[in-house]
Amino acid sequence: MTSRELVLAAINHQNTDQIPIDMGSNPSSGISAMGYNKLKKALGIEGGHTRIYDVVQQLAQPEDDVLNALGCDVLDVGRTFNTSDDDWYDFTMLDGSTAQYPKWFQPLERPDGANEVEVDGIVIARRPPDGAFYDQTYFPYEDDYPADYSGLPKAMNMVLWQNLAHSPWDNAADPDFWTKLRENTLRLRESTDKALMVVCGCNLFEWGTFLRKLDNFLMDLLAEPEKVEGLLDALMAMHLQTLEKVCNAVGDCCDILRFGDDLGTTGGLFMPPDTYRELFKPRHTQLNAFVHENSQMKTFLHSCGSIYRIMPDLIEAGYDIINPVQTNCFEMEPEKLKAEFGSDITFWGGGCDTASILNKATPEEVRKHVLERCKIFAPGGGFIFNTIHNILPEVPAENVIAAFGAVKEFNGK
Repeated sequence: MTSRELVLAAINHQNTDQIPIDMGSNPSSGISAMGYNKLKKALGIEGGHTRIYDVVQQLAQPEDDVLNALGCDVLDVGRTFNTSDDDWYDFTMLDGSTAQYPKWFQPLERPDGANEVEVDGIVIARRPPDGAFYDQTYFPYEDDYPADYSGLPKAMNMVLWQNLAHSPWDNAADPDFWTKLRENTLRLRESTDKALMVVCGCNLFEWGTFLRKLDNFLMDLLAEPEKVEGLLDALMAMHLQTLEKVCNAVGDCCDILRFGDDLGTTGGLFMPPDTYRELFKPRHTQLNAFVHENSQMKTFLHSCGSIYRIMPDLIEAGYDIINPVQTNCFEMEPEKLKAEFGSDITFWGGGCDTASILNKATPEEVRKHVLERCKIFAPGGGFIFNTIHNILPEVPAENVIAAFGAVKEFNGK
């Protein structure tokens, strides 16, 4: 089977005896630039460039040699943008190694060593002097909701996640963007047998936290649900317009569309399950239905945290795939997840604990851990191997190689 066939077979819960592998198909399955440089050195891969396509999380765009060395089966269509050397410039990272930023990203250097991003004189993002990523520093609706949402697009652009969007969305203002997105995706599909993913956010709960600030929005869910619904309706109108354009552009030539909406913490949901069912589930259902009715793409939800108690709701809402399968959270034991939901949704992640194993264990311990996860998640399909969220700077390269090597071992390669 080709990589694309293998990925789609897994999503369709076909038992192929082979586990598909992902690293870097989206900004919750990738690797930090500092970690990426260490990985390339350990793999003996020279040349090329460490290009930070997601500047907020400081994630590298994995190169073909690295993806092939790890046996990866999925590509992000965003990699088809910003491909010229003129689109990038060199800089030195905190560990002294070299990477490249896209030319459009020009953070301000502060005397204390911090980097900041300003928009209209307002600091919207800050990387501390010793920090490995950027923090949000401005919340447009922190004081209150607006009287109407005519200014919502402008407010969203004051949030780092949109203003500093990763590819392909950093090109979205170009007049020929949608034509390029289709042409680039078709070209990529013709040149590779790997599955293709397009990242398309459409967050709802998270946009509430980005605009109102987390503490305010959590209180709003219970104290002022009518105001929350007003914001969600305005967001849905924008999201559906975007989805229509995405489906028209790549719905027949891309395999997976990635949504995002972090709904859980380490210890449980951000909200009571009934609140999710009332405010978010109907809208998530509408987003999934639109994609399924207007494209061939499978839908992928990135949601961190403990989401066990709404897994049946996410399945009913129409999601085909869940990520990152954060098994170190409350009620997220891998055996339980597989037994209860393994025939109804695909687990994209859960393959290696990045909080206590990948970053701290020996390579042999990593190998055994990954093999055990493969034994749990692989039967009956419905599993794509990925670490639990991004690989961070401190992770030893030898452990990364051991993790992906264990999947190859499981696959008999």
